[in-house]
Amino acid sequence: MNVLLVAATKAELKNVISFFHFKEESSSFTTEGIDVEILITGVGMVATAFALGQKLAAKKYDLAINAGIAGTFTRNLNMGDVVWVKQDIFAELGAEYDSQFLTIDELGLGQAATLPHFNNQNKQISNLLKSLKPVNGVSVNKVSGNFKNIQKIIHRLNPDIETMEGAAFYYACQQSQTPCVQLRGISNFIEKRNTDNWDVRKAVSSVNATLIRFFKSFAK
Repeated sequence: MNVLLVAATKAELKNVISFFHFKEESSSFTTEGIDVEILITGVGMVATAFALGQKLAAKKYDLAINAGIAGTFTRNLNMGDVVWVKQDIFAELGAEYDSQFLTIDELGLGQAATLPHFNNQNKQISNLLKSLKPVNGVSVNKVSGNFKNIQKIIHRLNPDIETMEGAAFYYACQQSQTPCVQLRGISNFIEKRNTDNWDVRKAVSSVNATLIRFFKSFAK
């Protein structure tokens, strides 16, 4: 089984990299009969789409996993919780019409929502997703940190989490027909920006532990 493990930054996969003795020059490791290749795309949807477009055009993968941190709009999630994203939306893709926002769907120019696709008959994948809470995500170019704008997003889309890459990841996988899933560790509540309240270390540790358990679950 060939797996592409995708993250915006190396820091978001640091424990996986350490655990599997990742070597910079090879950018891959093999464990329990599966080959895992790591792709660090850079932050944001443009960087993610470009890096994935190159990678997925050159090679076919049995599964692509996007992993990293996320902010949450809901108090039903706590710092360090790990979730999987059942739908991700390009939150800003559309047009302003005075005080209204018209989605790309309403403009007739495309679709804002993106979805995962995976083999739910695969025991390891099925067990992984059963152990995690499914959430709805939005992807943005500008991390939300203003009360008025946060309320607009909640009113319009009612998402659980926010990232800067997820929808681009799903879109690239959809276009290349690559099975995919997005996992996120919760690092902060989405509120007036105050990084002192963030727990990035806990979020990274949790999502990396989840990835390690998943890869080890392939042991016969």
